[in-house]
Amino acid sequence: MSKTAFMFPGQGSQCVGMGADFYEACPKARAVYDMASELIGIDMKRLCFEENEHLDQTEFTQIALLTTGMAMEQSIRACGLTPDVTAGLSLGEYNAIVSAGGMEMADAMKVVRRRGILMEEAVPAGEGAMAAVLGMEAAKIEEILSGISGAYIANYNCPGQIVITGYEAAVAEASEKLKEAGAKRVLPLNVSGPFHSPMMEAASQGLTEALEGVGFMELKIPYVTNVTGQYVRDTALTRGLLIQQVASGVRWQQSIEAMIADGVDTFVEIGPGRTLTGFLRKINRDVKGYNIRTYAEMHQVCETLL
Repeated sequence: MSKTAFMFPGQGSQCVGMGADFYEACPKARAVYDMASELIGIDMKRLCFEENEHLDQTEFTQIALLTTGMAMEQSIRACGLTPDVTAGLSLGEYNAIVSAGGMEMADAMKVVRRRGILMEEAVPAGEGAMAAVLGMEAAKIEEILSGISGAYIANYNCPGQIVITGYEAAVAEASEKLKEAGAKRVLPLNVSGPFHSPMMEAASQGLTEALEGVGFMELKIPYVTNVTGQYVRDTALTRGLLIQQVASGVRWQQSIEAMIADGVDTFVEIGPGRTLTGFLRKINRDVKGYNIRTYAEMHQVCETLL
């Protein structure tokens, strides 16, 4: 029996105009943007739909992507397409948990707004860095990083693409050693901090406080956590996993492999960009991947799958 997964992208996928056509065409999507504007005190239409200086700043990027993903997901459900399991990369995990029924939209908005600020402020500018390592096995990268203090793996994205993170000098040293050891390319990333590293411990502590008042609900379907790359069926685990996630590596390849092992053969990426579908093709070409970035694409995908 065919199974479908909804996938939600993380920071870096944002673009001006994301979700604008959903806002215009779908009352359910409009309600999500309007709720976020009122709850967070930010004009989400201006932030997401118009050229502005804030969209690429972590403290604003995260709430913008969360809101857009939730608005799109509500529209997709209204068309009749529903998932058997959900997953999201980094920030996208909040969308996955909401979609799985484990968290109210309003709670997710408040927590993610705080998460963006905490991650922006966790490490002074210039102290941390991240880089994408292309064309090298994860085990070899782990071996090299084990000899460098302050460098860590942030993302296991797919075969041949790993992201490293940590102190700027440590990431620079690691980058040189990885190239010497045979990595095809090591590309510095334009990010505001060393995300998914122990350097984010201050953000983890702040997130503990932000999550204190959240009442997690019983999951209607499972989601896959970044921390282990495994299914979560017990909502009692969610709070601890979200706190841990911000300062530990994202096991995205393992997440996809776990869903495929469970019989998922159809993956729908919801949000701007096509990053996750690209990773999917490198992990397993036998499964189907679809993108929903626009209202028109939503109807095309729904017509294909329903």
